[in-house]
Amino acid sequence: MCIVGVGLSDGPVTPDLSAVMLEAQSFRRALDDAGLEKDDIDGLASAGYGGMHEVALAEYLGLAPTWLESSSVGGSSFEFHAMHAYRAIQNGDADTIAIVYGNNQLSASGRTLGTGGGGGGRGGMALPLPMSYEFPTGLTLVGAYAMAAQRHMHEYGTKPEQLASISVQTREHAARNPNAMYRDPITVDDVMSSRLVADPLHKLDCCVISDGGCCVIMSTEERARDLGHRPVFVRGAAGGTTHHSIAAMADMTRTAAAVSGPKAFAEAGITPADVDMFAMYDSFTYTVLVVLEDLGFAPKGEGGAFVSDNGGNLRLGGALPTNTDGGGLSATHPGMRGLFLLCEATRQLRGEAGASQVPGAEIAVAHGSGGWLSTQATVVLGTEGN
Repeated sequence: MCIVGVGLSDGPVTPDLSAVMLEAQSFRRALDDAGLEKDDIDGLASAGYGGMHEVALAEYLGLAPTWLESSSVGGSSFEFHAMHAYRAIQNGDADTIAIVYGNNQLSASGRTLGTGGGGGGRGGMALPLPMSYEFPTGLTLVGAYAMAAQRHMHEYGTKPEQLASISVQTREHAARNPNAMYRDPITVDDVMSSRLVADPLHKLDCCVISDGGCCVIMSTEERARDLGHRPVFVRGAAGGTTHHSIAAMADMTRTAAAVSGPKAFAEAGITPADVDMFAMYDSFTYTVLVVLEDLGFAPKGEGGAFVSDNGGNLRLGGALPTNTDGGGLSATHPGMRGLFLLCEATRQLRGEAGASQVPGAEIAVAHGSGGWLSTQATVVLGTEGN
């Protein structure tokens, strides 16, 4: 199974476009990129909020799909969608599936997720236990990630400066992306002197909030070879969850990526050393660090040294170029970012990443993280099939 088309909407600030308009724009661009028509699409996946979102979206896009997917598990939803689409196409349940997401969160309402508010119209939802006890005490989304980062620092001696180096290297990638929200270079000192949000996470340790839409179209290998682009093969995929609320996280230094990564890598027939480029949901710098360890790119407890600014492993030309579009830390983050990871990984494997191209990239990994480090999903892509 292959990714045959990708499309990005305008962004990162689009005050004149609604969320569904951003979705439609990215869908149209993905169709054009693939050389397909709407009638070629028989499957649709979306993780927009609202129980009927994917049905309303299908109508808006002029589609009548026979396969629908609406898993909504936070920022990793789209890697789950890709995994489910991969299996559905393998099984013959669908032929060509579009995964679509868009949100105008910045223009519509500003950032509410980090405050513990629901955002996206969900603020009035009843909170499941034990979160109904956590939030009134002042625990925020950023605070939950900060607690996990503190635990990692306590157990392994990780330094805030090492977390900051992730932002520095990611901003270097954003500087080469004309559509990135922030492009000016930053230093570790800049990160450390930015406003403290929840110790040890500073403002520049946290993802931006933006508008934006993205679409990825998947189809059979047979169809892919008849289209204009070099096929990008899905070679393996896996996901999992360990908890919902942060209070139920058994080990704040280990996520379900420790399960999804090895399973996806085994299916793809690769090891972490084979990966040429990594697209990671960088909701916060700690998210990147802990997932790098859980996927096996660095031994547990040594992620700080791996991402250290002195080593530059995440840079273009480093051991593992990561988030080469500037990531959620600097480029774009419209509420959820997981689909943008698949798009950037595809562009890299096609050789279409311009100034941020990883030379000779043949294997890329897109990894989504959702909730309070709750859901993790890994997708391995390659220029060749298994």
